[in-house]
Amino acid sequence: MSFSSEAKAEVCQARIQKKCCAVAESYGILLYANTFSAREIRIITSSDELAERLPRLFRRAFSLDFDLVPAENARGKRSFLITDEDKLRRIFAAFGAEPETTLTHHVNYGVLEEDCDRLSFLRGAFLAGGSTTDPEKGFHLELATPHRSVSRETCSLLLDLGFEPREAARGGNALLYFKKADVIADLLTALGAMNASMQVHEAKVDKEMRNTITRRVNCDSANADKVVAAAQEQLGAIRLLVKTYGIDALPEPLRETALLRITNPEASLADLARLSSPPVSKSCLSHRLKKILSLAEREQAPET
Repeated sequence: MSFSSEAKAEVCQARIQKKCCAVAESYGILLYANTFSAREIRIITSSDELAERLPRLFRRAFSLDFDLVPAENARGKRSFLITDEDKLRRIFAAFGAEPETTLTHHVNYGVLEEDCDRLSFLRGAFLAGGSTTDPEKGFHLELATPHRSVSRETCSLLLDLGFEPREAARGGNALLYFKKADVIADLLTALGAMNASMQVHEAKVDKEMRNTITRRVNCDSANADKVVAAAQEQLGAIRLLVKTYGIDALPEPLRETALLRITNPEASLADLARLSSPPVSKSCLSHRLKKILSLAEREQAPET
């Protein structure tokens, strides 16, 4: 089962209690379903949990049954159908509309006056037209409906509840989507999918930890590269001075530092400072190496 299916299964565990919430959830399902017209209502789902929930939800919301339901042991995509004119009229009336006069669907905010009704509407929209990516692969939650006006009005509803979706279009559907892990987790919590929300939070924390470790490794690697490059430059200067004058020609402090670098080519300045006898500060050792580099540069400079 995909993460999106698991989240929907968890959302379906919400108890169907108040009739107004059942109406609001059904409203969300219908406006985000496959077909909601004056001639028929058709809801197609692959979710076992939603297939089990739909008949109970419609009986609580409208006191009616579907005209056609899947076989009891059906699996895969299942279709729920209503074509009875009287049933269609009762459903439209519950949303303040009439089948004969409805040309374009809109969200009737009068049906969603309470916060519980708004969240129930979003629950239905998610069950019928929502999907969410496995947080181990990325963060994305979207709601897709064929009704552009419904999408815009759902956007306003989400904004009123403190969520800020982005809008897009794909294949004739209007989309509302979220990309931020915290927002997706909060929305899943609001819809009743607490376990899915926790998985999103955990995936975000894991991703941040991996990114932090990667940055530190990259930083350490970059620092190591700098140490190696500096050491190579210093060894080149020492070889030039030794070849030209001999190691004994260098002053004692520089000679000791040159020998330390030769015998510890990959050591950092801090390590070389500790190996000095007696130990010296890192800045003191850096000054000695800079002096060696300066002498080598002077030796390589063309005569004027």
